[in-house]
Amino acid sequence: MLPAMAKPTIAIVGPGRLGRALAMELKQAGYTISEIVSRNTTAAKRKSRELARKVEARASTPYDARLDAEVVWFCVPDREIAGASRQLATAVDWKKKNAFHSSGALLSDELEALRRAGAVVASVHPLMTFVRGSVPSLEHVPFAVEGDAAAVGMARRIARDLGGEAFGIRRQHKTAYHAWGAFTSPLLVATLVTGEQLARAAGLSAVEARKKMLPIVRQTIANYQALGPAGAFSGPIVRGDAEIVRKHLSVLRTVPEARDVYLALARAALRYLPARNRAKLKKALEL
Repeated sequence: MLPAMAKPTIAIVGPGRLGRALAMELKQAGYTISEIVSRNTTAAKRKSRELARKVEARASTPYDARLDAEVVWFCVPDREIAGASRQLATAVDWKKKNAFHSSGALLSDELEALRRAGAVVASVHPLMTFVRGSVPSLEHVPFAVEGDAAAVGMARRIARDLGGEAFGIRRQHKTAYHAWGAFTSPLLVATLVTGEQLARAAGLSAVEARKKMLPIVRQTIANYQALGPAGAFSGPIVRGDAEIVRKHLSVLRTVPEARDVYLALARAALRYLPARNRAKLKKALEL
């Protein structure tokens, strides 16, 4: 039997929501987190120290970072990736190092300064939501990877150890991939909060609306998983009830943003999902 490969040490650049979640999940998966690098501000250094204590790493800034790790993972906002990589490009010898960033929209080329310095680079994006107060499991989470072959290979290995599943994304598809990802969480939340506004027109508070929506939202997701989109689709459109759709649109005039969302989603439903009386529904949606 071949011996198991040693897990590479990892340095995290950026102690924010993503960096925190990755560091903690990597530590749980048996990886050594050598360093948490933050900006040189009081708030950022405090976050870095707190996270470093949790994962038994040292906290540093770009001015004293050692980066003595085989993988350096940039978990900073998209607009800061290229600048952070340029700032650290001369800090250490990058030969034989892997450099990752986790932007879903940007290419591995954001790390070009490190590639020129000798590193192999990749974009490694977990398709998961990271918010304050929550550290999600990365088990079964897909990771979209793109970049240099050696770095992509390392990323696939790490994703597998985290219980996730890496898949290749072509350079020309990154923006479409990220826009798709927007529909899976942030725009889903936007749809729900738009529903809250309409609930006010029905006499409910936002808090009441959230509480009362959750059972049907959970069941809809469960149905989508078990039965697929067509099997999970219900309501007046699948029944072909154009008159009810007209009534909806009439009352929605009091909440114009909700009306816009309703029209866009109803038209998408007519295109992608089963529906009776399509001609009548289409006419109703042209009002």
